[in-house]
Amino acid sequence: MSAHRAEFHVTTMCRVLGVSTSGYYAWESREQSARARADVVLTERIVQIHEDSRQTYGSPRIHAELQDEGQRIGRKRVARLMRESSVAGVSRRRSFRTTRRDPGARPAPDLVDRQFTATKPNQLWVADITYIPTLAGFLFLAVVLDVWSRKIVGWAMSSRMATQLVLEALAMAVEQRRPAGGVVHHSDQGSQYTSTEFGRRCREAGVRPSMGSVGDCYDNAMCESFFATLECELLDRTQFANRAVAELAVFDFIEGFYNTRRRHSALGYLAPVTFERQARSAHRVTSSERLTPPPRSSPSRGRKKGPAPVLAALLTIAAPPLVPSRPRRHWRSSTHND
Repeated sequence: MSAHRAEFHVTTMCRVLGVSTSGYYAWESREQSARARADVVLTERIVQIHEDSRQTYGSPRIHAELQDEGQRIGRKRVARLMRESSVAGVSRRRSFRTTRRDPGARPAPDLVDRQFTATKPNQLWVADITYIPTLAGFLFLAVVLDVWSRKIVGWAMSSRMATQLVLEALAMAVEQRRPAGGVVHHSDQGSQYTSTEFGRRCREAGVRPSMGSVGDCYDNAMCESFFATLECELLDRTQFANRAVAELAVFDFIEGFYNTRRRHSALGYLAPVTFERQARSAHRVTSSERLTPPPRSSPSRGRKKGPAPVLAALLTIAAPPLVPSRPRRHWRSSTHND
């Protein structure tokens, strides 16, 4: 009614809608409820979080951000306030084929079998290539992702989708993580990953290559999920004038947002760097507790210190009873006399 007062008379609208005129004016002059005032403040914070996330967060991640700030609020309330303020997440884009298989190459076996789980860092890496459209042509991005923390540990960009692209991404991952050996590197059967040079680099670094089947995106679903996030939250919302501008934007997204700040649903809505930091802290605490000896019990007051119970028992068993020192013949004679 308030929105249409310029068009219709209040009395007419009240009669049509079946409400009293006095009731309408009473509602209009009434102060906002405590919940309505709280919604206003909460909406301002939701909009700010959405802006800080580069306008990418939906209600689940905004809800997690508010919970970390100590606000007790339901996700449905967050979703309602987002709808009322026209705040929303982002959507996906159409796909483009980047896998070019070499029919003459021999692919590595599938060591993952769609089991994208890891219990420690540098146990399983997944890798793939995607494209970035610019007004000057395509820019290609190769990444290496650690399944344990979902962190991008290696990446490289180039105007050509060549073997050197994946070699640079692998080199960055090995340099940053320095795996002890035995880490599985899972990818598709693109010609870059089945090349002889890539296999040689894997052997030198102690990396075990693994490859999924042909034409099945589920065999590398975790890396595809990261690319969907990149495309949805950056590439679809930006038009790059040239490859240099695109490189800076992708670098900022990976190192300045995704690895360090973006909340991941599979990590309990923690950023990959935060997840790794908390895991290392928990490991140090557990190790220190394991190495700390149990506290020694102090003797009671007023009681003299003595040997430990086990030591006292051993002394009692080992020490024979004391016998008065007499000549052997005197002792025998006294026994005989008795």
